[in-house]
This record gives sequence, structure tokens and C-alpha cells, in this order.
Amino acid sequence: MNATSQALRAYSPAAATAVRTGRSIEHQLFSQITSRLRDAAASGNFPKLAAALHDNRRLWTVLAADVADDDNALPATLRAQIFYLAEFTAHHTARILTEGATPTPLIEINCAIMAGLSGEGGAK
Repeated sequence: MNATSQALRAYSPAAATAVRTGRSIEHQLFSQITSRLRDAAASGNFPKLAAALHDNRRLWTVLAADVADDDNALPATLRAQIFYLAEFTAHHTARILTEGATPTPLIEINCAIMAGLSGEGGAK
């Protein structure tokens, strides 16, 4: 095999791998969990909703821990806002599970975060 054929093989579409960034991974997680929240809410299946809420709360707990770390490079104001949203998520999740509140606010928050992660968010 000569150098040209090796280069063609190395750079062929089949050999190319997607480069994943932290933001794209976070976006994917939010997308998957938000989709599950929507589906569960629409289906009326409480166990399915409880499982999706659990995963959503776990995601937000990880984010809260991340922004609470002194080594986090995000601006302090943004870190505080994310931490507040994590607290809201925990409280509202409890209301959904115990009082039958709607998951719509959690879905809307997740969608806003996804928009920010994809560069569609920002000050208006």
C-alpha cells in the first residue's frame, strides 16, 4: 500500500470520527432526558415519568456540583444561576411526584439550556 492510498483510506468518510465537545455531550444528555420527560408526561405513565424525573434530577445534581467547584471556569453569575436552576429542579420534581404538578417548567428550563449550549440562546 502506497502513501496515497493510505492517506485516502485514513481520511475517508468511513474512517472519520465525530469530535464531541463537552457542550455537545451536555446538549445530547439534556435532549435525551427532555424527550423522555415529554413522552412520559404525554403518556400519563407515572412510573415512566418518575424514572425520567429521577434522571433529570441526577443531571442537575451533577451540574450543581460542577458549578460549585472553585475550579469551574464559568463566570460566577452564570454558575450561581445554574446552581439555582438545579435547586429549582429538585424542588419542582418533588412537587411533581407528591402533588401532581406539571413537568412543563422543567422541560422549558431544559430547552432553554439546550438552546444556550447550541449557541441559540443569549440575551434578547
